[in-house]
Amino acid sequence: MLFSSIPGLQETKEKLVHAIQKDHLAHALLFHGREGSANLALALALATYINCEQKGENDACGSCSSCQKMEKLVHPDVNFSFPIPSSLVKEDDTENKKQIDTLALWRSFALGKTYGNLYDWSVHSGFEKQMAISKGAAKQIIKTLSLKSFEGGYKMMLIWAPETMHVAAANAILKILEEPPAKTLFLMVSHQPENLLTTIQSRTQKIMVRGFTDEEIQSHLVAQGMCSKEAAGQISPLADGNMREAYILSGGVEDRNTVLFRDWLRLCFSVDINNILSQSEALADMNKEVQKTLILTGINTMRECLLNKAQTEHLMRSSIEDREFIGKLSTHVLNEKKIMQIYQKLNEAHYHLERNANTKILFLDLSFNLAKILKSQPQS
Repeated sequence: MLFSSIPGLQETKEKLVHAIQKDHLAHALLFHGREGSANLALALALATYINCEQKGENDACGSCSSCQKMEKLVHPDVNFSFPIPSSLVKEDDTENKKQIDTLALWRSFALGKTYGNLYDWSVHSGFEKQMAISKGAAKQIIKTLSLKSFEGGYKMMLIWAPETMHVAAANAILKILEEPPAKTLFLMVSHQPENLLTTIQSRTQKIMVRGFTDEEIQSHLVAQGMCSKEAAGQISPLADGNMREAYILSGGVEDRNTVLFRDWLRLCFSVDINNILSQSEALADMNKEVQKTLILTGINTMRECLLNKAQTEHLMRSSIEDREFIGKLSTHVLNEKKIMQIYQKLNEAHYHLERNANTKILFLDLSFNLAKILKSQPQS
């Protein structure tokens, strides 16, 4: 990954390059920004630039031995830690084949879905259980960084989604994070830095990564040959700075969560008890990240319904394909009161999901509440 392969964000790139050139780079960096921003891309580009054997003034050369290794994420001095199901981590056997396979999965994900989120990682990896960075993984981080670098340069540890660390894991790396071995660099990449322990945050230099501008998204989609200039012009404002969303829209890929929420809402409206029970159990068995994403999709749908009712379509961010469903829902089924009631119930469900509520009870209760709201007599 090179800086030049990341659209826009020139001010952030210059800040990072200048810090390296002036030897002012902190030993622990926290790249944080909204979903779909270039958090991971910038961290990988920085690692490439630091290791490059023929650095240019503004970017790595892209052709030396080190850059070629970074292109495949196989540089021996750049290590990765990322959330996986705790069952795959054994504190006394951290080199088992399952872990080697997860690293291969992670590399393909980071290269192919650089702007992806936890949900995308869950789908890509096929892990259905809740994922986290465990205490065993933290011990492996310490063990890895205690070794000398293979090529005599920096020893780097890129931690993706550090907000998923167990408290014990976060506490375990505090000492090495504050007093690392010489020429050690931590690169943390987070979409939810507020969920990190304060003690972790205080030991890092924060790099705020803004969302992409409409112009940056538009030019990138066209340059990558993903769509025409006219289509890119329609997609960029809908993406609202989120490159992940822009990729979905440009590929004509139907968001599975939008479809799932739409079908779930229709089922609740029909008040088919047997099917509601079956659907609630199916939702409860899903990966926690998928569950949270589904709830957030519902919250966003309610927002779009309110905007549609207020006739402020220019503020709507939903795709053209979803507008028909949102229009019918907000016109024929929901009034403002019902929209706000559903919005509140979905927010409550998300709150309890974050706090490990019993998912079978949560989704069954939520389904019946949605059915009650949907079938209540409309009030103007």
